[in-house]
Amino acid sequence: MARAFIDQNPFEVWGDGTQIRNWTYVGDIADGMVAAAESDVVDGTPINLGTMERTRVIDAVREVLSYTGKTADIKFLTHMPTGPLNRVASNQRAKDLIGWSPRMKFFDGLHRTIDWYFSTKDPDRVRGYFSRMLTERGESKPEPAVAAKSSGKP
Repeated sequence: MARAFIDQNPFEVWGDGTQIRNWTYVGDIADGMVAAAESDVVDGTPINLGTMERTRVIDAVREVLSYTGKTADIKFLTHMPTGPLNRVASNQRAKDLIGWSPRMKFFDGLHRTIDWYFSTKDPDRVRGYFSRMLTERGESKPEPAVAAKSSGKP
């Protein structure tokens, strides 16, 4: 989405695009978190809030380009890390233990997210931090403090 927003051409895809994922809409995640917090599950049982809706990365990329009206060549970076070929979380435990199921279909949630992203972000600012966003991991580093001029008094 950010690649389309900043008009990246070629549009880079890590791997060959055949990786399968399931992305969950943030509103569904929030609903699932509330359902878990209000449930009787208190023993630390892990619960996946996935959709079980299988989407290839390349299909998501094509939808982003189509929905945004952007055109770009797609460049597959097969030397970049992609993780497992198939990563789809079972949400059966969420259904059974907290009565949660996702409501938003992937492409509908993608469209809502794109609409929000394009209406709230500044392209120049995104260009400025885009590559760091893809490669930096771990805790965020705070901006360095600017020392005030000393008055000579403690």
